[in-house]
Amino acid sequence: MSALEELVRPSLARIVAPGDGYAPERGEYWGSGFFIAPGWLLTCAHVVGKGGAEVWRSRSPVGITWQGGTTTGEVVLAKPRPEPAHAGRGRWEFPDIALVRVHGADDARCVWLSDRAPTIPAPVSLHGWSRQTGALGLRHGVGEASGRDGKALLLAGALPVEGLSGGPVVDLRHGSVIAMNKGVRQTEGAAVPVTALRELHDVRGGDILHTVMREHDLHHLARFNRSGADTDWTRVQTGLRDPGAPGLTPAQRLHLYGHLAQLPPPSGPGEIADLVQEAKSRVVQSDFRSPFPEDLRTWREGAALLHGLRDLGDKGGRPELDLDAVLLYAARVARHTVLERPGDTDPERLRDFTRWIGEQAVLYAQPVIREDIDRLLRDVREPDATRSARSARSDPSARSVLTSETSSRAGADVLVDIGEPVYGERYPLSVRLLYDGRDVTPLYSNDLGVRRHELQEHLREPLAEALRLGDRGEHLAVVEAFLPRALLDEPIDEWRLVPEGGADGAAGEGGEYEETDFFDEQSMPLGLRRTVLLRDRRRNAKPPIPEWRRRWTATARGPLSGIPLRGESTDTGHPSGARRESRYGTLRRLSGGGDGCVPVFCGPVGSGAGREAMDVALAAGHPLVLWRRDGHDHEECRTFHRSAARLLSLAGRAEGLHAHVRDLRIGASDPDIALSEGLTGRIAVLYDPPDRPPYGTETMRPPPLAGPQGF
Repeated sequence: MSALEELVRPSLARIVAPGDGYAPERGEYWGSGFFIAPGWLLTCAHVVGKGGAEVWRSRSPVGITWQGGTTTGEVVLAKPRPEPAHAGRGRWEFPDIALVRVHGADDARCVWLSDRAPTIPAPVSLHGWSRQTGALGLRHGVGEASGRDGKALLLAGALPVEGLSGGPVVDLRHGSVIAMNKGVRQTEGAAVPVTALRELHDVRGGDILHTVMREHDLHHLARFNRSGADTDWTRVQTGLRDPGAPGLTPAQRLHLYGHLAQLPPPSGPGEIADLVQEAKSRVVQSDFRSPFPEDLRTWREGAALLHGLRDLGDKGGRPELDLDAVLLYAARVARHTVLERPGDTDPERLRDFTRWIGEQAVLYAQPVIREDIDRLLRDVREPDATRSARSARSDPSARSVLTSETSSRAGADVLVDIGEPVYGERYPLSVRLLYDGRDVTPLYSNDLGVRRHELQEHLREPLAEALRLGDRGEHLAVVEAFLPRALLDEPIDEWRLVPEGGADGAAGEGGEYEETDFFDEQSMPLGLRRTVLLRDRRRNAKPPIPEWRRRWTATARGPLSGIPLRGESTDTGHPSGARRESRYGTLRRLSGGGDGCVPVFCGPVGSGAGREAMDVALAAGHPLVLWRRDGHDHEECRTFHRSAARLLSLAGRAEGLHAHVRDLRIGASDPDIALSEGLTGRIAVLYDPPDRPPYGTETMRPPPLAGPQGF
């Protein structure tokens, strides 16, 4: 056996029915799995799905057999969840991943999980159990990770045979597990990247992953430090590395991750990305802007983004800068932990961590970076770290260390772009992140488009991912939706990040979502927690006209006042028999209103008279419009106009609208509050400032129609 195969084999397990009486008709052998931490097994969701819904609900265990013996385990996390009507057969969508807690396996040998997405192409080996060639036994093959298709890692050469599903895929260049086997499509194999573990963080109970990864890193550190002749992943990785290669060594990385594992986990992706960005921009010594596209969940993943960092210019600098960047990042993480969570960190472990960082900096860091690290660690060691850090911010000599902190903390906002329909009534989609009002990172696109009633379903997952990435510290990402005018009545503020009736999409019998009283920030409609801005896609595709800029300046300064969007629809309601205002009559009236006037309409604006008047308001340069997008009796319009006038008065200026609109929506969602306060209707707001980067408004060109790809 090769050194890597020798390391993998003790971690492999076969997953079976747990014994007599547990669905014997399904057969004993279900698939493969592998230990990623003592007592924690990773496999495919479709493998444990063969046990039906009872397995997922932890009412029935799964059988686990590995080198250490036979026992049982419980499925703790999985995505997607098995539906009883289809368990064990049919197509399982990505990520197709499950985490199993295995009883009595605390001494199990564990694989080393890669800390970032694999570099393609890469030579790989595939491992697991199979009875494809006869008796059930261990199988091993060598192939290549040849590319990506959506969330799938594609495999060529040796392909996963039946039974290998859930077994590990090992990167032979770097000595780490980068994926697990899933299946075969024609001449290609498909694997689930281990980075898919991030998706389990957002399943109910997903916080346990911080514990699992902590135990993973401490397990490998303990094996490395153990005396004896046993080989281990770190020493094998060192042997695979070119002698004398610059940068972070496997042993340094192992010790770093061991220290990071002892810290309180980060609160979200933005917290990690801020510190990565600060370290990277400082080391590269340029106006380095690198919006992060990855859903970072652990401190180790932040350090992984700094592996192999190179100078961006041809100035004769060192080809590898990752040691400087990683050590600076580590010092920033230590300092950040002390300042943000002073009572959650063990002082002795923190001292060990800072001592290790200091020792490594003395040996390997450039002098200027070593000075930065010393200054950061001094903040950590001071009795009153908060006061010391505050002083450092005001000290000109320290500003080079902290320059990007304030700006990067501003976070990111989310751009949702829904294009004009293609192929009849299909709307192309994209989701992007906007940083500091100018840098953009694409996250999701669908150029073939979906029908209007499918918008929420198709955007739910990418929107949730984008919001996780955009939230940083106290910054709650804003949703800016660029819409065709026909979709301005789309209730985006009422969309939910999880399916209604299940806080994490728990499927019951027949695939229906079970009723639950679970309520948290993910389960409530978007507009009850976040600012949701509706913007006109067509207008943002062109340079702003002078009227638009002038009116925005006035509304941004305030005060605000209302003006009817249509002349026949006033604050006294809709008079019967009133003559419909002409387009040019509307233009004359809206153009002549004060620059701080906000058009108000008691009705939808995506079609009919409302759409016609909205076209005129946009042509007249109005950046703000309020309207009621739901069906109603005309008698209610007087109350709506009064509510709108009060809302504009309380807001005072454009920025002030957000909190008051959110409060109105929360009140209108409760029948008792709505009745007592006279709140009626579903309010919609166009909030469309000029001179914002029109990143969501490029022309979407539909691709040629083709058959669907996938498994």
